[in-house]
Amino acid sequence: MKRWFKSVVVMMGLSLLVACGFGSDDADYTIGATQIVEHPALDEAYKGFQAAIKDAGLKVNYDFQNAQEDMNNVKTISQNFVSDDVDLIFANSTPSALGALNETDEIPIVFTSVTDPVDAGLVQAMDQAGGNITGVVDLHPDSIIQTVKFIEQYFPNSVVGLIYNSGEPNSVVQINSVKDAVEGTSLSLEERTVASSAEVQQAAVSLVEDVDVFYIVTDNTVVSVLETVVGVANDYEVPLFVGEPDALAVGGFLTYGIDYYTIGYRSGEMAVDILTGKKKPGEINIEYPPNLQLLINKEAAAAQGIEWNEEWDRIADIIN
Repeated sequence: MKRWFKSVVVMMGLSLLVACGFGSDDADYTIGATQIVEHPALDEAYKGFQAAIKDAGLKVNYDFQNAQEDMNNVKTISQNFVSDDVDLIFANSTPSALGALNETDEIPIVFTSVTDPVDAGLVQAMDQAGGNITGVVDLHPDSIIQTVKFIEQYFPNSVVGLIYNSGEPNSVVQINSVKDAVEGTSLSLEERTVASSAEVQQAAVSLVEDVDVFYIVTDNTVVSVLETVVGVANDYEVPLFVGEPDALAVGGFLTYGIDYYTIGYRSGEMAVDILTGKKKPGEINIEYPPNLQLLINKEAAAAQGIEWNEEWDRIADIIN
């Protein structure tokens, strides 16, 4: 079903950049892969992307660069890809896609793990990509709405704690959607913003006495160190709702989530069409994830002091 294993990143080169190149001398293409930070969801998307390329039979050399959560690194990575004249850039996250698009309007860019490409300024419309960029978003239109409905139904009158990096456009979009979704419900929100992963644990600690549940959206900064929030949630028995399935493996309680491997794979299929000359990036519409699943981590529920509801066995896929 889901792929819960963690990826291994090979460390080399500059101390702030993680680079991994592999392939063969007779490769037909070079793909520059840029990722804002290492965490399981983004890693799974990259694996899916590579699998689609492999399944298509293309011979590819990859130059993988992890920006380590630093926008200056994102810019440098993108500039290096342009200087190296790679055949295609795979941008795994909103900051990575923005960084690549800021540096080139000629090299094809395929993104995934982007929440709202229109709001971020990557494209004008979902059905009008245009230019040199296309891809697959990581937010199903109903995921936030369904999560808020679940909290309202089973944890009514709750104060919901949000932690996010206000410098990530994808996170701001999601937080605004959460605010819209709670209107007219019994729920209220309490927020903390962070500028780096080093601030996440303190933000969780500062919230925990004032909230009834945590809801962590797919914010790259927070998710990269989600185990720190899990620790606080477990210590204080606060249910932890998360934005994607891989966060359940770390200790999240519940998500209406998507499979990042699947959206990465679909992005890889788009890349194949572009590299082989079948389509140009601007001719490929932006796509949403195909499926949305309700997943619950039963062990996390116990760790967070949640009284189990037998109805959840019927409506959710249970992860033990």
